[in-house]
Amino acid sequence: MRVVVQRSKEAEVSVEGKVKGKITHGLVLLVGITHEDGEKDAQYIADKIANLRIFEDEEGKMNHSLLDRKGEILSISQFTLYGDTKKGRRPNFMNAAKPEAAEPLYDKLNELFKQKGIAVETGVFGAMMDVSLTNDGPVTLIVES
Repeated sequence: MRVVVQRSKEAEVSVEGKVKGKITHGLVLLVGITHEDGEKDAQYIADKIANLRIFEDEEGKMNHSLLDRKGEILSISQFTLYGDTKKGRRPNFMNAAKPEAAEPLYDKLNELFKQKGIAVETGVFGAMMDVSLTNDGPVTLIVES
């Protein structure tokens, strides 16, 4: 599992012009799932991201987690994170899990965040989505299981 984590002041996702998910502060997650991923990967990612100390304290140091800040998550499925660009000019997406395997694992990841008391908003799995955000910092990390 590969997740691009972006600290955000605000963010939203729309499908066909309709807002499907919106947060005011927290993290935007672009979530990619590969063939070998399973529940243990989702558990690892949920724990890592929820507790990742990437929010500033009073002294400007990254000492607070999403849980500390009571932040929200905007979670977006993104199979293109497993696009291989080594050969040719068109990405190869063979490393991305098929939708029937990826969607239940994506849902499980979001449920694990909710079980930790984090508010989670999502887009629509597999849909063309418009994502807008104000990246805070900017702080952008990649977390992999």
